[in-house]
Amino acid sequence: MKRDFLTLNDLDRSEIEALFRSAAGFKAERAAGRFQRRLEGRTIGMVFDKPSTRTRVSFQVGAYDLGAEVVFMHGSETQFARQEPLSHAARVLSRYLDALIVRTYDQADLEELAEHASIPVINALTDLFHPCQVLSDMFTILEKKRRLKGLKIAWIGDGNNMAHSWIEAAALMGFELVLAVPEGYDPDPEILSRNQAQAAAPVTVTRDPFAAAAGADVVNTDVWASMGQEKEAEIRARVFRPFQINGELMRAAAADALVFHCLPAHLGEEITEEVFEGPQSIVFDQAENRLHVQKALLDFLLTGRLE
Repeated sequence: MKRDFLTLNDLDRSEIEALFRSAAGFKAERAAGRFQRRLEGRTIGMVFDKPSTRTRVSFQVGAYDLGAEVVFMHGSETQFARQEPLSHAARVLSRYLDALIVRTYDQADLEELAEHASIPVINALTDLFHPCQVLSDMFTILEKKRRLKGLKIAWIGDGNNMAHSWIEAAALMGFELVLAVPEGYDPDPEILSRNQAQAAAPVTVTRDPFAAAAGADVVNTDVWASMGQEKEAEIRARVFRPFQINGELMRAAAADALVFHCLPAHLGEEITEEVFEGPQSIVFDQAENRLHVQKALLDFLLTGRLE
């Protein structure tokens, strides 16, 4: 039976832990110049409606490392742009490809593709979720902190797709999550309440970024205006100004707190250059780990192997 990865809830905790072990193995092998061509002879399709640097390159390089070929298509270059039914495209692409990685706007479109595809479909970002990013972010925390359970993670900024995936992650993995967001920019209430009901540790929303950061083991943010929100950038810059990650805010966090940013970063807006380039920032380790975790994800979805 084929498996999709549309949200973090498409995996259970034991599968995520096994993926992290697999990712650690792939990372060590790559550092030693060794590659396991587990996907030799496979072809992976990528359909992206939104710009991408890290997601696109990490998936493509990961597929190549595993021996697979990649077909990349921008959505505007396909019949998707001419309103071809998604159910038709999914069934056709399933006959050409072994997996489909999609970066688009509407989560419902992704779900429709997955419903009609006979191959694994992977969410490379929608407006509602960004599960690949948060999956690799959790792996990065494990590398540095050796655990997830018992930690406090602060999300400072917009209640966006990243916030939604962090909410799911907290419910799955048992860490405390505090989201500091301005009024009017809360995460989706249904996503929040559903995961709060399932979580073993608190998942809360506050208007006070210092309360969120207090004693936090990880302080995490994203741009204030995501793709598609550029017209709101000026208003958001005013609303979100008190939610900047800066030296004063970091003094409220644990002394060994880590700073995360999923990139690209707008220095001087959601995060200061001082913090971004400071000793607590591990944003480039975080970015690198997209490659290793997504290799483990591709290997699992296409072969069923978990190590």
